[in-house]
Amino acid sequence: MILDTDIATANRPRPNSLSDLFWSMTKLALQGFGGVLAVVQRVLVEEKRWLTNEEFVEDWAVAQILPGPNVVNLALMIGDRYFGVRGALAALAGMLVFPLLIVLAVAALFATVADLPVAKGALKGMGAVSAGLIAAVGLKLVGALKTNVMTVGVCVALAAMTFVAIAILRIPLAWVLLVLGSAAMAWAYRQLGVLADQADRGAQ
Repeated sequence: MILDTDIATANRPRPNSLSDLFWSMTKLALQGFGGVLAVVQRVLVEEKRWLTNEEFVEDWAVAQILPGPNVVNLALMIGDRYFGVRGALAALAGMLVFPLLIVLAVAALFATVADLPVAKGALKGMGAVSAGLIAAVGLKLVGALKTNVMTVGVCVALAAMTFVAIAILRIPLAWVLLVLGSAAMAWAYRQLGVLADQADRGAQ
């Protein structure tokens, strides 16, 4: 049976080719100076429409817990989804080739001015801007929690406990992921089971 969600996914915009995927990821990477989350969400959800907000939240969560940079993990997942291994490699190349060349050039230039007060002030200012961008995107994505199987209340409670554990209690991230992550997965599994039972009863 074909579900409405399957039809919607099939009709959604997608990369036209490997080169389209490569250049799209390159454009995304070249904009990601610090506040990369804001750029990724805007490009993939609002401009390209390759993902919905709900899908972006789910994929970003997976990308965060995998080893390596979040945005690179997400690019690999998207490339593989549309073109398999070739797509994953094209997306990875788009994320790394030109940014790597620019970083090497900037590093060589910055070494000569790193100790200047102006350079230090600029870095502090960019850090504040990046934090603001990430906070803004977080608020923008809150609406996606309305359809989350875990419910908004549980997601907010988990976010609050994570903040307290890491920012206030200074518990190592590995332990926070192990305890709260396991609890979140168990709750999500339970909720999915409830939904499956309700769907089965509705089909009878």
